[in-house]
Amino acid sequence: FTGDIVNNTSEELYPWKKLLSKLKAKNGVYSVLGNHDYGDYMDWKSEKDKINNFENLKKLQKEIGFKLLLNENDFIKRGNSRIAIIGVENWGVGRFKKAGNLNKALNGVTAKDFKILMTHDPSHWEAEVIPHKYFFQLTLSGHTHGMQFGIEIPGIIKWSPIKWRYPQFAGLYKKAKQYLNVNRGFGYLAYPGRVGMWPEITVITLKKA
Repeated sequence: FTGDIVNNTSEELYPWKKLLSKLKAKNGVYSVLGNHDYGDYMDWKSEKDKINNFENLKKLQKEIGFKLLLNENDFIKRGNSRIAIIGVENWGVGRFKKAGNLNKALNGVTAKDFKILMTHDPSHWEAEVIPHKYFFQLTLSGHTHGMQFGIEIPGIIKWSPIKWRYPQFAGLYKKAKQYLNVNRGFGYLAYPGRVGMWPEITVITLKKA
């Protein structure tokens, strides 16, 4: 799960807790934080309330069964090879929170490891991921929702006004032989609906080269 599990407060997660707890995977269910998960867009009575909300959000994700990666990594081993699942906290170009620390998240990861990076904001990809000394085969992001508005005809057109803010706003992209997939999300922000930008759960199959 690539972040923004709530819009403002951890309490928003309670109605979804039972459903999300049903998500199971042989090698684990991983998540990272998005800009909305920190509670920065609420007017809290005190800093303590904000901190408690954030700690509760992390606790709820653990109870659901998500392994929340906070500038950390984990490995899925296959024979003599392994896949590094790397998760950074939110890092976005411009005014967005830059809590992500890519180098810290790479602790213990080697150059030869196949790397899957989870980072909420797709602007992180061109800003820090592509120029990095390590090669990231696949980066998974979200954040944009595809603006919840656009025109998509597979193989013909993929357009949304948000492309002028985020060149990589929905779907799969490739640059320098590295891939980025931007999930369109299945929730909403502000307007409770979508026009031409359907909610999405992405299924990606990795195949040995």
